[in-house]
Amino acid sequence: MKAILLLGSKVDKAHAAKITKELKKLKIPFDVVVASAHKNTRQVLALIEKNEGEKKLVYITIAGRSNALSGVVAANSTKPVIACPPFKDKNDYLVNIHSTLQMPSGTPVLTILDPGNCAVAAARILKN
Repeated sequence: MKAILLLGSKVDKAHAAKITKELKKLKIPFDVVVASAHKNTRQVLALIEKNEGEKKLVYITIAGRSNALSGVVAANSTKPVIACPPFKDKNDYLVNIHSTLQMPSGTPVLTILDPGNCAVAAARILKN
């Protein structure tokens, strides 16, 4: 049982820390990996392939602008994917939220904006 936090960039580490803080409280083991779907596609796909055999696993994808990461993970894994995109401000949110919300068919991404709620959702998925 674990969560894998996949960050599109090193600048997403502060946002990931809010989630990992809550995962620790909930006693959910996790790994944090930085790999952009745009720039490190093969690394992302290798990570998915490596972890596909895990029985209880949830991916938490953290990518903002032009979020391909959530879709790539959801399209190539059988595990649940929760997108928790970081936004600098309301303008960033208004411009970039749709790259997380609008996914192609067969690409199930759950989107949770609050880091605490994201951790709670991951814990519920993993404990059921």
